[in-house]
Amino acid sequence: MDLVIWSLAMTAALVVGLFVLLVSGVICTVFTESVLPPGIQGAGKLRLIYGIQVAIGTLGNMAQSLGFGPQVTVVRYLRAKVLRTRHEEEAGLSIQDEQFDGVPVRVYQPRSASAGKRRGILFFHGGGWVFGSINEYDHLCWYIAKETDSVVVSVGYRLAPEHRYPTQFEDCLNATLHFLKTADHYGVDGSRIVVSGDSAGGNLTAAVCLRITTMKDSSGLPPLCAQVMIYPALQMVDFSLPSYQQNQYVPVLFRTRMIFFYLQYLNGDMSLGEDVLSGHHLPVEIKTNYRRWIKADLIPSEFQVADHKPNLVLTHEEDVYDLVKPSLEPTFSPLLASDAAIGRLPPAYILTCEFDVLRDDGLLFKRRLEDNGVPVTSYHVQDGFHGIISFFDNGYLTFPSGKQAVDSIVSFLKDV
Repeated sequence: MDLVIWSLAMTAALVVGLFVLLVSGVICTVFTESVLPPGIQGAGKLRLIYGIQVAIGTLGNMAQSLGFGPQVTVVRYLRAKVLRTRHEEEAGLSIQDEQFDGVPVRVYQPRSASAGKRRGILFFHGGGWVFGSINEYDHLCWYIAKETDSVVVSVGYRLAPEHRYPTQFEDCLNATLHFLKTADHYGVDGSRIVVSGDSAGGNLTAAVCLRITTMKDSSGLPPLCAQVMIYPALQMVDFSLPSYQQNQYVPVLFRTRMIFFYLQYLNGDMSLGEDVLSGHHLPVEIKTNYRRWIKADLIPSEFQVADHKPNLVLTHEEDVYDLVKPSLEPTFSPLLASDAAIGRLPPAYILTCEFDVLRDDGLLFKRRLEDNGVPVTSYHVQDGFHGIISFFDNGYLTFPSGKQAVDSIVSFLKDV
């Protein structure tokens, strides 16, 4: 009996010790590796969110070391448990999980009768092409469907590292084409279908729109009505834009983390990270060519800063360039599409956040669209950070600016 008690006591002490180490490590990381600039909303709550993010990643590493499975699998499981927000099950919607051309989707349909066919909205979730799921974005899609009286289709595309580019793009494209072809079945007006997404999902939104508007065999399909891009990731050419420099340590998306996600999506070779960050991944003539569309001078003056340091690297690593060449394709980096392709895109809504490394991607894409005659509605969250719409209705972790941003999206959709 004494041995049993001793064993239980030692186990409890070990668990408590590990918990203390975990909490201490998280606190240390949160306060030493991140920067919360003046003016950002809910700094204390954002630190807590980042702390949860760090803790989940640490637990994933521990679980992998103990043989419980790959870190990414454990992290996805914990994110799904921690980040999912519950809502009323009914609330006037019918919710069904289906397959669109082999791609898992969740369809949100209003139950009430409609005088005519409804608007259709496809939603591609964020998560760096590695994380995110239909379940994590369930509450947001439920809210959009309810508030806009639309049929919303949330797409569960495959993720890296199990699947690389262009799998995620192709899943979203195939789901979109399926919805365009079967809109009648869902009581949707095929001429009122919107494609939308946040972060990596914003990238996929632009990529899908670019491909559909240039498809030779799409003549029998109705054109997409609009595209909604929420802090989209749109290029892997330049990580020295003002927003990348200003916000490189702002949670929940650091500059180096964004490079990690791009490389996971592209080919999984993390050894390329330093070359990509420093600008040694592309020949100078290619970077010079794309400076037509990607440079600090092209963003609005209110976002330009006097101490900005542009990337002036004049050399590159040829073997690295060979590995990252696919990142120059417009379906990977929509900001690099030709003027002709950009000019064929549907009207756009672009949401950006001040304290987000991806801010300038959105601003530059807005300019390209406008320069090519595409109508753009923009919304800038002056005190916002990357991921803020995921906290529009999360109890204590709700951010008022997140709710205002989501309601801005809803307002735009109602007018489509």
